[in-house]
Amino acid sequence: MKIYLAGPDVFLPDALEIGWRKAEICARHGLIGLFPLDNVIDLSARDASLDIFGGNEAMMIEADAIIANLTPFRGSSADAGTVYELGYMAGRGKLCLGYCNDPTLYADRVRKFTTVERQGGRLADADGLTVEDFGLSDNLMMIHALDLHGCTLVTPRQAPADLWHDLTAFETCVGMAAGRLGATLARASS
Repeated sequence: MKIYLAGPDVFLPDALEIGWRKAEICARHGLIGLFPLDNVIDLSARDASLDIFGGNEAMMIEADAIIANLTPFRGSSADAGTVYELGYMAGRGKLCLGYCNDPTLYADRVRKFTTVERQGGRLADADGLTVEDFGLSDNLMMIHALDLHGCTLVTPRQAPADLWHDLTAFETCVGMAAGRLGATLARASS
């Protein structure tokens, strides 16, 4: 069983090492981890960005599931590319799992970037735009995509010292994926 390993981890200076560690955790659980940087891309090519997209999409098609790192990236919410990948996999009916190493609720994270006040029964930011306030870790579309297409978002009780290198929540997702995919495989073979 193959797992697409989505997340902003690809932007880390040690991205290849993180990808290797994630793949190793998957292997210990009997799964194959597909890390986006496993694709061989000529970054100097004219269409490098399209090649990256095509390679990642091919991996997602090949995968049985996704584990998305939804830890906030460059703001109060998850990485936009990772969110797309989660939606793509949910739309294809694949098993969706995700984790976030920041246990803070979304509305509280928004407060770190802008003024948030209650206006007429809703939360609004400095521009008067509504801030989702459902007591969720991120945008409701991501959280419920996980709920309905896999497993509830995995978050630690307390943020780890290193948000980007602590793989405890990731390994929890891998264990859940192995259990779910193994049960599916057993039903299919009986």
